[in-house]
Amino acid sequence: METFAQPKRTATTLFYMTDREVDFQSFKAHLDQISIVGPQVFSVADDGVVWGQVDPRVLTLARAHNVQVMPLIRNPGFDQEVFHQLLHHPAARARTIATMVDLAREHHFYGWQFDFENIHLSDRDALTLFYRETAEALHSEGFKLSIAVVPAHGQAGATPYHQFMQANWRGGFDIKALAEIGDFISLMTYDQHTGNTPPGPVSGLPWMKTMLDYALAQGVAPEKLSMGIPSYSRHWYATHNETKSLHATARGLDHATALSLVERYEVDLVWLDKQGASYGVWTNRGTFEYLFLEDRRAFDAKLDLFETYQGLHGISVWVLGLEDPGIWDVLRDRVEPIRFGRR
Repeated sequence: METFAQPKRTATTLFYMTDREVDFQSFKAHLDQISIVGPQVFSVADDGVVWGQVDPRVLTLARAHNVQVMPLIRNPGFDQEVFHQLLHHPAARARTIATMVDLAREHHFYGWQFDFENIHLSDRDALTLFYRETAEALHSEGFKLSIAVVPAHGQAGATPYHQFMQANWRGGFDIKALAEIGDFISLMTYDQHTGNTPPGPVSGLPWMKTMLDYALAQGVAPEKLSMGIPSYSRHWYATHNETKSLHATARGLDHATALSLVERYEVDLVWLDKQGASYGVWTNRGTFEYLFLEDRRAFDAKLDLFETYQGLHGISVWVLGLEDPGIWDVLRDRVEPIRFGRR
């Protein structure tokens, strides 16, 4: 029987990178599958002074291969007070915006992405104002503006953990207003479980769906929403330091390191079909350790979820250099990256 390949989904593929050589080498090897690269290299102080630099090699390759460059700007260390001070000083905001416009002109950026995190919900309206001011300045020069948003479902929950997250990480984004102001939103549908939570999927499919559905229910147009996908795995283990003494924590892992743990401890991985992830449990000198793996199969499952939503802007993948190399075969088979004209 003759079989036919499924048609590819045309979408914007945004891949983040940091200023590491492994990120650059991954970018260089997969230029044809990336619509936009987002280097996380710029920071801003409370007085509006911006610092950072995109690797010149990234700019050269991106321009030669029609990949758009949209660097991220963030509060250093996601410091809440630094960002609060910036938001409430008009001269500092204006200084930041002017620098962003100048750098975009100088380096022919596609635009910028806000990556401000750990925002108190009391600064929600101030963030929206800053985003509006920045969008007006960039749009008037022909540049784009997007924002990375910590996802929410609108409820704080009963536990102190959920209340803290709502007050400091999830509640500070007026997602409908931000969508209307800017060009698109990268919904960070990853870090469902971290070193501050019990072990669990980095991005379980039901959780991702809940977050996407909530954003759309707030009135965000689908074409303004990019679905976040993690490329990293996570390992939970017991540790000690002088600040917290004995405690459990977790670390993000590249794929090769994750597989080395599986091999070293002879871990039997279990696939969780509903979650779209594999996990393993083993003992290290009597203490349980956990691994939740984000690999080719997990990436494919997330693209299945992406396929169920019509008209989304695309995907935003954190981060180059940590991925299972097999994700690139999956992406090539399933997604045709959108190309934008040069500036």
